[in-house]
Amino acid sequence: MFEAVEGMRAEHADLEQRLALPETHSDQRLAKQLNQRYAELTAVVTTWEEWIRLGEDLEAARELSGDDEAFAREADELAVRRERAEERLRRLLVPRDAADGKDALLEIKSGEGGEESALFAGDLLRMYSRYAEARGWSVEVIDATESDLGGYKSVTAAVKARGTVEPGQAPYALLKFEGGVHRVQRVPVTESQGRVHTSAAGVLVMPEAEQVDVTVDDNDLRIDVYRSSGPGGQSVNTTDSAVRITHLPTGIVASCQNEKSQLQNKESAMRILRARLLAAAQEAADAEASEARRSQVRTVDRSERIRTYNFPENRISDHRTGYKSYNLDQVLDGDLQPVLDSCVEADLAVRLAALES
Repeated sequence: MFEAVEGMRAEHADLEQRLALPETHSDQRLAKQLNQRYAELTAVVTTWEEWIRLGEDLEAARELSGDDEAFAREADELAVRRERAEERLRRLLVPRDAADGKDALLEIKSGEGGEESALFAGDLLRMYSRYAEARGWSVEVIDATESDLGGYKSVTAAVKARGTVEPGQAPYALLKFEGGVHRVQRVPVTESQGRVHTSAAGVLVMPEAEQVDVTVDDNDLRIDVYRSSGPGGQSVNTTDSAVRITHLPTGIVASCQNEKSQLQNKESAMRILRARLLAAAQEAADAEASEARRSQVRTVDRSERIRTYNFPENRISDHRTGYKSYNLDQVLDGDLQPVLDSCVEADLAVRLAALES
């Protein structure tokens, strides 16, 4: 498994030279891509070098342990440290989704449950926003359709990291496990008799696509403009500023009505459309791949109900990993990392098993 490191070390050295050239940074998009790859390879190379160094120290300590018990104790400590370094290296070498280094687009839509579902969609957006804030990410609401009581019938937000992030720590790498149906059990604000109801909201997570990721021919687009509306369907703007873009070859549609100008709405809708086209292309590639490859790329099913939020018991349960805790209030306030860690670990376990089989 570690044979691949030699090639990575050569690539790492080449990237180091390229990043030192001033002309590399004249193209900010290219510089960002190279920096991201350099960070991924740096983690592998430094861990591999640590593993080699600990192996040499361990061998020396074992040779001297017969003459001095202190070296025997040191050898035991070095063996533990080398085993940990080996495990880190194995994890770093597991193939990742190609989009794991990207920022993310979140689409949250209310489902069964009417106004209560729309309010829960708002709670989910707040949870992701608080989580992003804690990680130093930014959240930008691109498009939103509010409900009468202040929730969201639909909301799309961009989650962006600042600077270069460590492997597996970019927004899409972590938030991709949030895609699916989220179920909530609580007493709705619209319920006068205090009965617990169940409703749901859907979350779709896509990697944010750069223009170089997806080629869109203007001739393949149908662009419609219309008057934006607010809660209850009432008209908000008196001009046709909302934009709906249809990609004719695939039938994929993206719309935006949040901005006041038609041009701004068109730019935002194109941003959503590119992300949807990239996600569709990845789905098609996965479908054509072997069963083993699919298990590496998608080990946690994101198409079904994934999680339940039970307010009376202050409990959150993830149905894919078996994770359960009784701090729902803290999770909704942004303490989402332990839940995501359970998904990351389950995903990694399957990838490792596929790699070693």
